[in-house]
Amino acid sequence: MNTTEKPKTTIVIFGATGDLAKRKLFPSIYNLYKSGKLSEEFAVVGAARRPWSNDVFRENVADSIKEAAKEEISIDLDEFCKHFYYLPFDVTNAESYQELNTLLTNLEEEFHIPGNRIFYMAMAPNFFGTIASNLKAEGVTNTNGWNRLVIEKPFGHNFSSAEKLNQELREAFAEDEIYRIDHYLGKEMVQNIEVIRFANAIFERLWNNRFISNIQVTSSETLGVEDRGGYYDSSGALRDMVQNHMLQMVALLAMEPPIRLKPDDIRNEKIKVLRALRPVSLEQVDEYFVRGQYGPGIANNSEVIGYREEKNVDPDSNTETFVSGKLMIDNFRWAGVPFYIRTGKRMKQKSTKIVVQFKELPMNLYEDKQKDSKMHPNLLVIHIQPDEGITLFLNGKKLGLSGETTPVQLEYCNNCGIDALNTPEAYERLIYDCMLGDATNFTHWDEVALSWKLVDTISTAWENNKAADYPNYESGSMGPKASDELLAKDGFHWWPITDIEFGV
Repeated sequence: MNTTEKPKTTIVIFGATGDLAKRKLFPSIYNLYKSGKLSEEFAVVGAARRPWSNDVFRENVADSIKEAAKEEISIDLDEFCKHFYYLPFDVTNAESYQELNTLLTNLEEEFHIPGNRIFYMAMAPNFFGTIASNLKAEGVTNTNGWNRLVIEKPFGHNFSSAEKLNQELREAFAEDEIYRIDHYLGKEMVQNIEVIRFANAIFERLWNNRFISNIQVTSSETLGVEDRGGYYDSSGALRDMVQNHMLQMVALLAMEPPIRLKPDDIRNEKIKVLRALRPVSLEQVDEYFVRGQYGPGIANNSEVIGYREEKNVDPDSNTETFVSGKLMIDNFRWAGVPFYIRTGKRMKQKSTKIVVQFKELPMNLYEDKQKDSKMHPNLLVIHIQPDEGITLFLNGKKLGLSGETTPVQLEYCNNCGIDALNTPEAYERLIYDCMLGDATNFTHWDEVALSWKLVDTISTAWENNKAADYPNYESGSMGPKASDELLAKDGFHWWPITDIEFGV
């Protein structure tokens, strides 16, 4: 990322009165401005159905920034908010697009912006195609600068709907103008995966099936569905987490070194990984994947209800709130190495973590000295959230005369120091990348298509075969027992979430 460049652009946020704009987009744009990544030559247009004025919109922008601020606000918020304008908008009405184009033309003249426009879809996905088509039909994309379209997930709800949406978007925007956002790719330690692998000889030459026995990716949440029951019951953990976040992390972990650190080169290597994923037939789904649904239990020291008792959830719901799976990548580097993924709601702890387990030595001289336990394998743990950092687990000599070994850890914490407050949020980084035209951390259509093709087989099998044991894990646990058995039959087990439980 060229952090010295100050893009000149207008950002149109469709759905500007919604939760995403309030919690993520406005604070991120403010942080870019505060840190000097934005010049004075920018404007933000909020478009939504509510009949707001510029003043009402600016008040809401200021409130969202105050609410999200990590430290004292050091710039004039009123001056910053003068860059924000509001337009009551009907996405199906051609006149709204004409009004938008007129407003953008006037703002570009006022702020000396050379026709660069970002259109950010922060609203219901069923309008994405309609908006894109109308933007082109009404001439809003006819400028002397560039146009970029930012799409939030979900990108469709299966392969066929994603393909239809992509065709609609491609009629108005070229592939290199479409930025499909996956906020996990903006997280500091997800981006660090490439650095850990490709900037350290100690790891890259071990990063293959000769030295690694398995890789585990866990993303667990302590919260339930909260007020998203209606949406979640038609989505589930498979579509909500596996199709995008989990498979993206697997692709970064497994990809070959790119020729250069350029967007196309990196994305091409990720696509190769997704193409190499072993296909799973309908009959094999239960062999490779486990589904779960949380029941009542104790979470955050409080009694909580089960998923089927949540608001706007079918009391006989077949929707999964937990998924674990075994992915096999059939290529030269990874043949025979299982990649285990696990994600769920109402679990024991909020954490996203990657554990790389290295193979044991063929003859370990210290194995027979262990009295009560087996030797601890070498592990590389990449902490994504809420902790950010790296832990390398090695074996050292236990204090005393026994000669036994004990696991020790070498640790790097990425968000422990003074600079942690200044670490960019995922959305802040991704918005800036989009302004610069850097698509590295956005998903290409081929990635979306390949992910959906894998997920569609699993969801079809589960929809056609109603789960008989729901709910099958207590709130506050780490998921159903079948998830543990998935690894046990390969001779492995899930590594715990906390380092204390690793035995250190």
